[in-house]
Amino acid sequence: MCETFKRKQSSRKNTSLLTAASIHLRKMAHYLTELRGRPNSTDYRVYLKTSDGKYISPFHDIPLYVADEQECGVPPKKLKMNEILFNMVVEVPRWSNAKMEIATKEPLNPIKQDVKKGKLRYVANIFPHKGYIWNYGALPQTWEDPSHTDKETMCCGDNDPIDVCEIGSKVCVTGQVIQVKVLGILGLIDEGETDWKVIAINIEDPDASRLNSIEDVRKIKPGHLEATVDWFKKYKVPDGKPENQFAFNRQFKDKDFAIEVIKSTHSYWKALVMRKKRNGDEIVCQNTSLCESPFKCSDAEASTVVEAAPEYGEPLPVPSEGKIVFYVFQYFNKLHDFVNFISILQWTNGTSSQSKRSLTLCSVISEGGRKGQKMPYLGSVMSLVQRFLFYKCFIF
Repeated sequence: MCETFKRKQSSRKNTSLLTAASIHLRKMAHYLTELRGRPNSTDYRVYLKTSDGKYISPFHDIPLYVADEQECGVPPKKLKMNEILFNMVVEVPRWSNAKMEIATKEPLNPIKQDVKKGKLRYVANIFPHKGYIWNYGALPQTWEDPSHTDKETMCCGDNDPIDVCEIGSKVCVTGQVIQVKVLGILGLIDEGETDWKVIAINIEDPDASRLNSIEDVRKIKPGHLEATVDWFKKYKVPDGKPENQFAFNRQFKDKDFAIEVIKSTHSYWKALVMRKKRNGDEIVCQNTSLCESPFKCSDAEASTVVEAAPEYGEPLPVPSEGKIVFYVFQYFNKLHDFVNFISILQWTNGTSSQSKRSLTLCSVISEGGRKGQKMPYLGSVMSLVQRFLFYKCFIF
């Protein structure tokens, strides 16, 4: 059945989900995921299919907007009038490290682990964070156009669907499609590209009824927004890259602003799948539901794509990159702040001999500060650690 680009009320009847026949099938609310390849390997893929077993693209075939209350799975009385709800595709579960993402340049756009220089990518554990601190994913049917200069950030898009940080308490699963309401947005400038981060909450979360704006997040989840800025600012530092920059002086924009950004990325996506945009030629727009798109394929063609992928296999061991904690030093305006930080670092690292050796210089600086001694080299040391000096230790 084809979809048009117009929002419409769904007349879909409740259908029972397919029973998972083997370990490589997982049930979601309205979708199934089919796992191919071996987890923690370069051939691992997560394909999505509808509840009746038809393969789809999580990028192009899942509607951006939740059509009605029935699709949300929430009784109408629990929804606010005129509340705009969105579908979100979860790529990375909270607290995990593997950098999973929708493969925009592969047929049917499965979710895969990002690879850089032949190696699987794992996001660093930067103290006090462990992996991703939210359920991280994307809004389907959106695209940050790399040829469009955003008037707010003065930077071009990053050529991906718009990202979402879902701040609820539940840990989701890669490939899970959840319904969220948008609370605000953060403007990240990642290596010179606009990379919006939508802040949202799963409508099934216990706090969903109380969270309706970015200010509500500050009240109900104090410190969460600050931790989000800190995470995005530092997460590339262990790779030897500088800290990321932000639009609007690191301030979150409100819900209305966020929805307007989402609408604009949805319009760029429409132009992409209708072949009105030439700049997205490397993006694979193959889909199974958009009748107006020249990239629509048959169910048989979609099945051929998935069947060509390796069968699901046992997970490979997670490499050490996913098990390390990095301690990224910042410049401290007051020496006692630095001393307090070192005390925490010493306590965290325990009795590790490597940690003791690494902390020798820091202990000297700390002790000298307590005694009020003059330390002529402190400025040089601070200048050094302000850059890419960090400590690391295995956490499990």
